Amino acid sequence: MESTDKRTMKRKTGDNAEEAVIRLMTGEGYNLICRNFEIHNVGELDCVFEKEGDVYVVEVRSRRNIGTYPSSAETVDRRKRRKIERTTEYLISRYRLFDRNVIFLVAQVTHDSSGMIKNIELIPF
Repeated sequence: MESTDKRTMKRKTGDNAEEAVIRLMTGEGYNLICRNFEIHNVGELDCVFEKEGDVYVVEVRSRRNIGTYPSSAETVDRRKRRKIERTTEYLISRYRLFDRNVIFLVAQVTHDSSGMIKNIELIPF
């Protein structure tokens, strides 16, 4: 039987990383507000959580073995941060979160060559 899953290996690995971050954070008492919140020509938010009145916008970055390359958190440059901030403005309006503190995090997910998650680190930006 032929597989109907047309996602690339890179996309599958990224989706698995997002799922792992969601499991981690919901296990620590965060409530998932939305996933893959997208505004056309503005940007996308990977995961958005709420806990104790604060909103956590999480950019998930996945990378195999850290090695000599920059950390995946370092790949969230100023341009990407600005896109996240602009998209968050739409999210705040859509979900009426005007009175909330917003905390931006990069979820740095490290995995091996088979895609097995080895580590998740949450880093503020």
